[in-house]
Amino acid sequence: MTATDIRAPETKAAGDGELGAAFADFMGAFEVFKETNDRRLDELERRSAGDVVTLEKLDRVDRALDAHKARVDELVLKARRPVLGGEGGVIRSGAALEHKAAFEAYVRGGRDHDLKALETKALTAASDDAGYLVPEEVDREIGRRLAAISPIRGIASVRQISGTGFKKPFAISGPAVGWVGETDARTTTDAPTLKELSFPTMELYAMPAATATLLDDAAIDIGQWLAEEIDQAFALQEGAAFITGEGETEPTGFLHYDTAAEPAWVWGKLGYIATGVDAAFPAEDPGDKLIDLVYALKAGYRQNASFVMNRRTQAAVRKMKDDDDAYLWQPPAVPGGTASLMNFPVVEAEDMPDMAADQMAIAFGDFRRGYLIVDRLGVRVLRDPYSSKPYVLFYTTKRVGGGVQDFDAIKLLKFGES
Repeated sequence: MTATDIRAPETKAAGDGELGAAFADFMGAFEVFKETNDRRLDELERRSAGDVVTLEKLDRVDRALDAHKARVDELVLKARRPVLGGEGGVIRSGAALEHKAAFEAYVRGGRDHDLKALETKALTAASDDAGYLVPEEVDREIGRRLAAISPIRGIASVRQISGTGFKKPFAISGPAVGWVGETDARTTTDAPTLKELSFPTMELYAMPAATATLLDDAAIDIGQWLAEEIDQAFALQEGAAFITGEGETEPTGFLHYDTAAEPAWVWGKLGYIATGVDAAFPAEDPGDKLIDLVYALKAGYRQNASFVMNRRTQAAVRKMKDDDDAYLWQPPAVPGGTASLMNFPVVEAEDMPDMAADQMAIAFGDFRRGYLIVDRLGVRVLRDPYSSKPYVLFYTTKRVGGGVQDFDAIKLLKFGES
């Protein structure tokens, strides 16, 4: 790729050759980005201001780099999607095949007597909700797709439950412990003081529409169609809720909790490091603030930690270098891999705030230990052929909850003076 070849990629059908070409274009764009940013830094050293042409080109290359990365991610996701129609040597039980056939009859023609009988016989855990459960393979596929495209779900802890919520006790004061000799008397340990974290599930819905022609077409896999229609809608809503949700009708996002400057951190709040500058990194040694953020986290959490930020913040971080003139941000090594920052994975989440005054624009932590997502078993579908004739609507729901389960596992970078 030349310095002028920075156009965004075109959308084509996925394939191994196309994925390799898209990844090569992405890596080429990164080389152009480094070359242009090095020129900008050189101009700043010589003239205290970057050339306008260089700055405009860097902005174009930066946008093209994001577009190439998005295209690679799209192709990888398509390649990972399994077929739901029964191919590939998958052996299913008679009950699973019966439920799949009954569900297809309901979706295509509204015939629900077989599906109702099956769910009554199975005494499903979610039988109090409207609609009918999707087949198990479709439910699994929706979960796989959400894990791949919902950024926080991909790194958080996920627990499936059959009730309306999940409660987790935790000790705010540990028992008295210590070392004793073999024949020394043992003092009675104090009972721990316990509190309870509660994770209620909230209803998340999507309402895809279908035409009569689509439903009458026997060549279309209804389960595959439904999963494709709702995964993006669910992922978009989840992505926002797990970050900024207020906990009333949606999960509690980790940025909704109270915060405290790291020296004053207490359990129940998330600790933060301030950049010392409103809406920006410091002009001198900006990467030092990222180092401070990393080492605000205890060693046990750093082993599996990730950075979380949106693409605009990532664009700013992408320009930073260390004392050895090496870029702190590095592209993924293989298609489907993750970019890294200071050797830690970078998760791009568009619902993270921008680098504005006093905003927590970067999070860093072990989200698998720090954030819990609770899924109630089953995705349900209610067929509605009346509300939007001649189309058939499918009111599709799942119940999801979430919140911080370990306040020591996530730290934030605040773009403010203190």
